[in-house]
Amino acid sequence: MDHQEYIEPNFIRPIDPEEFSVVLLGTGTPRAYRGAAKPSVAVIVAGKVFLVDSGGEVVRQLIESGIMPQRIEHVFFTHHHYDHNGGFIDLFISSWRTHVGIIDGRKNAMKVYGPTNTREIIQKYHDALSYDISLRLSYNKSDTDGALIEFTEHDNGVLYDQDGVKVTAFEVDHRPVKPCIGMKFEYKGRSVVISGDTRPVENTVLHSQNADLLVHDAYNKTWLDQIAEQNPELAIQVTNPAKYHTTTLEAAEIAARAQVKHLVLTHHIPAPKRTPEAEASYLAGMGEIYSGPITLGRDLMEFRIL
Repeated sequence: MDHQEYIEPNFIRPIDPEEFSVVLLGTGTPRAYRGAAKPSVAVIVAGKVFLVDSGGEVVRQLIESGIMPQRIEHVFFTHHHYDHNGGFIDLFISSWRTHVGIIDGRKNAMKVYGPTNTREIIQKYHDALSYDISLRLSYNKSDTDGALIEFTEHDNGVLYDQDGVKVTAFEVDHRPVKPCIGMKFEYKGRSVVISGDTRPVENTVLHSQNADLLVHDAYNKTWLDQIAEQNPELAIQVTNPAKYHTTTLEAAEIAARAQVKHLVLTHHIPAPKRTPEAEASYLAGMGEIYSGPITLGRDLMEFRIL
């Protein structure tokens, strides 16, 4: 059979060994809606792809970005709401070398990092795959080590430190979800901070000092208040989730205090329409607090850390 008959992605993104980039794979929330996948961020650094969270559409979003899932060996979790880990089962199998393709998959154990309840929760996903895994090992003759997971857990401290790349976890406040962490990626004097889902906390300010990029969750309080007022029977469902997140204005204050070079908002509540008017309304007042560049994050946006 001519190998040209295989259907492969039209675009596979090249990765420079010196590159330090961030790709927003999903900027959404637990609510499903068009144009915003569940939360996930790819950090491309030192020739590797580190995945932060794995929302439900993560494999499709990786492919859309040109990052084949077979490149993913390191997965970091900020916390274990389903919208941040629901795509793990698909990712685990899709990244493993179980089928022929133009990019080899994982031959080694998947490395999973996160807060101190990560093994307890993610191991259950892995257990649910036991039947499928046994078939791939016995019939497909897939790599044995690729069926495994290696866990590293910290609520505060270094999660990863190799080849000049350092990833530090710091505890944030997403109660009643606990533990929940943010993460700082450092490489050759540059840094990227991903807040995780959180109320405003000093830990984010501390770890974001002079960061090149801060990716922070955000909601527009004015918009949510209006929605709750117009739908009083749903007021609790509308406003309670916001209580453990950060407003757009609070995110701007964090960026200003930390003197970050670029603020990117994600996990939008509610997601603004893709019009200049809607986006300006969502970001209203932020520029008066933080003078640096502010980006309203959208799926598949990419940021180069220069």
